[in-house]
Amino acid sequence: MRKTIFVLLMLSVSAAANAVQLKIATLAPANSEWAQAMQAGAKEIGERTDARVQIKFRFSQVEGSDETVIRKMRIGSLQGGVFTPSAVHDLYRDINLYGLPLVFNSYDEANYVRARMDQTLIDGLDQAGYVSFGFAATGFAMLMSNVPIRNLDDIKGKKVWVPQGDPISYRTMQALGVTPQTHPLADVYVGLQTKLFDVVPVSPIGAIVMQWHTKVKYLTDIPLVYTYGFMIIDKRAFTKISAPDQAIVREVMTRIYSKFDKKNVVDDAKAKQALFDSGIERVVPDKDAFEKIRRVLAESNRKMAAEGVVSEDLFNKMMHYLDEYRKANHSEAGNDDAAAPNST
Repeated sequence: MRKTIFVLLMLSVSAAANAVQLKIATLAPANSEWAQAMQAGAKEIGERTDARVQIKFRFSQVEGSDETVIRKMRIGSLQGGVFTPSAVHDLYRDINLYGLPLVFNSYDEANYVRARMDQTLIDGLDQAGYVSFGFAATGFAMLMSNVPIRNLDDIKGKKVWVPQGDPISYRTMQALGVTPQTHPLADVYVGLQTKLFDVVPVSPIGAIVMQWHTKVKYLTDIPLVYTYGFMIIDKRAFTKISAPDQAIVREVMTRIYSKFDKKNVVDDAKAKQALFDSGIERVVPDKDAFEKIRRVLAESNRKMAAEGVVSEDLFNKMMHYLDEYRKANHSEAGNDDAAAPNST
């Protein structure tokens, strides 16, 4: 009997020693709904693999900025992270494709394109050395500000924040006649408080989660940028997992991200209304002003694709599918619904 217990104990110790542990960093607070869902996923993976795969999340930016997390992934002290596209532009440029400004009018348009192109981007991440499990929409970024922004003249001369290391946002603001202020995400709240920034592009969900909405007065209601998040795991670490266990990790995490993707659309609409309920004033540019902004940014997008900021081939495919959707649904780039990103 004692011998049997000893053997089982030794097998347990051996299994723990041979387990693959994936440490994954994220900005999400540990008590957030997202964190709870990911913790549940990690628990399910551990149970279904008999603890051969152990996922440990590092919440609330304890591992540092996105740049720091990527550096730690390169040296192996972290195996993965949760990011927005701009954070990993240097790892795989085309992950920013959907985030070009004023490409999509609605979630329906984005979903049509994504159904045809998501796998291409996931494969591109894989070729760059990173495993992903799909993308979760996080809303349309809009301009939030302390002065109303109704047209191009209103934004000129303003101090507009863009994420550090994000060439697309930087070029976009330059196209609008603005000299962008590049700072890490962590600087924005204080920057709004100290008047370092007048304007920030952010989704309603993001504004509430990061409490930026407490430091602004206006929201310009146009779907400036389609935003989304995703997890990546270093392929070198992932391939240490056996093929059957890899399949379990992929199944669980893909299911979770699919749920996030659907739920966030509903949450975005609620967050937007919550901003208005809190006293933030809605600003809607008139049609002529909006069309002028759209034309300027469409030209900027084409130039960025031609210059290789994103793949010109993939950009053209995206615009082809978008045109295909609009023709089938009798809509166009400049229709009256363009300022209603939450329409479905």
